[in-house]
Amino acid sequence: MARNTLSRSLHDVGLAAWFGGTLANAVALNAAAAEAGDAQSVGDVANAGWDRWTPVNAVAIGAHLIGSVGQLRGNRDRLKNQQGVATMSTVKSVLTIAALGVTGYSRVLGQKTSAGRAPSSSGTKPSKKTSADAASAQLQLDKLQWVIPALTGALVVVSSFAGEQQRPASVLEGLTAKKS
Repeated sequence: MARNTLSRSLHDVGLAAWFGGTLANAVALNAAAAEAGDAQSVGDVANAGWDRWTPVNAVAIGAHLIGSVGQLRGNRDRLKNQQGVATMSTVKSVLTIAALGVTGYSRVLGQKTSAGRAPSSSGTKPSKKTSADAASAQLQLDKLQWVIPALTGALVVVSSFAGEQQRPASVLEGLTAKKS
């Protein structure tokens, strides 16, 4: 049986960074930006932080996706022959696509606030000086900043379940059930 250490590491480390970074920014960065003083400085600090996170997040997501493909290739026999593995893989795929979509859309919204140097009362709350377009983007980001860690956190849980499916007893049970 071949080892999949590299693909598993890319999958797990990429997912950990994607989850942890977005959660940390939602919990800490946006709240800390509110301490910057005036509304323009608050917006600038929040945007600078998220803009710095974006390339790191892109690398993390890329690593996760490369690792995911490697995991699928390395487990293709289990995917076909072990009951429950295809369903788990489908759930992971749907969660990944949803997380990618929300992450991408959040970046588009973030660019609206960053490009216009939108003032803010906190990282995702518009001030009275914020334009209507930027305020709309900030209010959407206020919700989406929590959706990304929720989706990627769910991916962590499903990945843990996938690991449990690789225990010898689970493999045997799944192979036997699939043949019945």
